[in-house]
Amino acid sequence: MKVTFHGAAGSVTGSSHLVEACGRRILLDCGLYQGKRVESEERNRNPGFDPSGIDAIVLSHAHIDHAGRIPAAVAGGFAGTIHCTSATRDLASMLLADSAHIQMADADYVNRHRGDDPPIEPLYTPEDASASMRHFSTVPYDRPVELFPGISVRFLEAGHILGSAQIELACTEPGGRRTTLLFSGDLGRPSTPILRDPDLSSRPDLLLMESTYGGRNHGTQEEAVSTLRQVISSTVSRGGRVIVPAFSVGRTQDILYHIRVFLDRGEIPRVPVFVDSPLSYDATEVYRLHPECFDSETLQMIHSGHSPFVFKGLHFVQSVAGSKALNTIREPLVVISASGMCEHGRIRHHLRHALGNPANTILIVGFMAGNTLGRRLAEKETKVRIFGETIERKAEVSVIDGFSAHADSDGLVGYARAVGSKAARTVLVHGEQEQSAALQKRLRGEAGVECTIAAPGETVEV
Repeated sequence: MKVTFHGAAGSVTGSSHLVEACGRRILLDCGLYQGKRVESEERNRNPGFDPSGIDAIVLSHAHIDHAGRIPAAVAGGFAGTIHCTSATRDLASMLLADSAHIQMADADYVNRHRGDDPPIEPLYTPEDASASMRHFSTVPYDRPVELFPGISVRFLEAGHILGSAQIELACTEPGGRRTTLLFSGDLGRPSTPILRDPDLSSRPDLLLMESTYGGRNHGTQEEAVSTLRQVISSTVSRGGRVIVPAFSVGRTQDILYHIRVFLDRGEIPRVPVFVDSPLSYDATEVYRLHPECFDSETLQMIHSGHSPFVFKGLHFVQSVAGSKALNTIREPLVVISASGMCEHGRIRHHLRHALGNPANTILIVGFMAGNTLGRRLAEKETKVRIFGETIERKAEVSVIDGFSAHADSDGLVGYARAVGSKAARTVLVHGEQEQSAALQKRLRGEAGVECTIAAPGETVEV
């Protein structure tokens, strides 16, 4: 079994790992690279492999940095099947369509400013995104399914977002020798709301493990919830608005869950909550369709008639006119809007209107990659550029990392101890170099797990 790393190696985004085993070529994830625009453009158009030579894609979850190149791969000749969980398929159908519209809008913007230079083409179109969905095939959790003779896949709960899975790929050679690879995908945290905890049952020969927060520990859930409550209460008391950049899938639903609990307990003032993102509305609807992914507490909450996704004062905004109207409201409110890293979408308009008012709070509740507007806000820069305009930040910025949907350093060490103790090889992926190196040091020194850090284009064999 050989694995070549074509993305999320030495970086967080662009997850793509090519497995060659039992005479087949299987791609684990097919994600978009996100970061510096010129570099992103190059990597996304030239991923390092020929999609027409891939026999199958196995998808860990629907986030764009893991699934966002699928339409381009199909347009480039991929003719196989894309295997994933049912919830991942439903989320991917929305996220890929949304990504296609962003690709089209970005290309149109660039072409309007290129003068006499030849126009550029979008990476893929809405038609490409639709065509790619015909390749999807869903697999239940915990049930081994044969992909090809001698090769099977099993999806294990990852606890990251709805439908997220660890991928266990087993290859049995004609002589009977069996080799098992486990790709962690993005790991969640135990005891967080809504989703089940990560499954720790696999014992692979080769472990590919994420390292996003390899050198950092999050605050506790209790601290995060307390800070969220305090930020909403204090901002409302001074007449301001809380602006929350949040991914449409996962973080938006988590924040709604906690606000619902606060309101039920009378722990925050009654304040209107606007989810300003058509994609977030659609994603929340998908959450309702997949209770098989929920933990026992969330199921009990729903069965008692207290859905975290429906409560008095909650409004989903879908139209552009409705989004613009939010900036004319003078009363306190909470706005949750995409995109999560503030690089696209309606959140940039809300930030442009809110940053100059010291009564407001910009609430950062997730990871912000380098070279993004979200990272600059998280680092509390006093001046940022939005739509080509330099804006002085007077609004308060509050950063809560306790809501992260990624396991932190302690969680990753515990995961490696549990599932990687018998692995012949462990390789760290999906992390900035500093974070991966910090986790490598901890695994070697504390867990007795020897590991390496994947390099772009590197091939490992077991």
